[in-house]
Amino acid sequence: MKALTRAGLLCVLCFLCGKASASGPEQFRAFIAGIHSARASFSQSVVAKSGRKPQLSQGSFAFSRPGKFRWIYEQPYYQLIVGDGAKLWVYDRDLNQVSVKQLGQALGSSPAALLAGDAALEKHFVIEDAGSGDGLELVDATPRGKDGSFERVRIGFKDNLPQLMEVRDNFGQTTTLRFTGFQPNPALPAGLFRFVPPKGADIVGE
Repeated sequence: MKALTRAGLLCVLCFLCGKASASGPEQFRAFIAGIHSARASFSQSVVAKSGRKPQLSQGSFAFSRPGKFRWIYEQPYYQLIVGDGAKLWVYDRDLNQVSVKQLGQALGSSPAALLAGDAALEKHFVIEDAGSGDGLELVDATPRGKDGSFERVRIGFKDNLPQLMEVRDNFGQTTTLRFTGFQPNPALPAGLFRFVPPKGADIVGE
């Protein structure tokens, strides 16, 4: 019995060690393959190249692959961003203004695609192992095209789920997002990814 218990414990430990040692790219690919929808809360800080005091915000998001997402900034100012699979809607409540444009291929090479895109992501990004830090396995995603607005996205994974996303743009600005309460594969209503402009809102774009 003791030998059997030791053998069982050894199997569990080997499983856990194997899981913990999965690299950033391995966890990234497992996330893309296994997570078809999700919701979570986030906190965000934006640091300019000058290093001035960070701009802080927080909110929540949800996505459903491929290409549907709902991103809400709740503090310090309300802003809603919705990708319905065909168009990208941005609603600024204070200005009562809606910006709209075709989502098209733009999602494919954007940081949002790394969460809500499809399995063809590596057509748009070079995925590299970035080591580990703060208990996370890191992956760097660099856009293959040179016409994007950012240089690199770093994502930190734990148990195949993203905990951290750091976006460095072409102007030296760094946006860091930390995710909490990540719910993998929840049942999300289709209406969550539909947007109807509020009555009287100024609509800019297509």
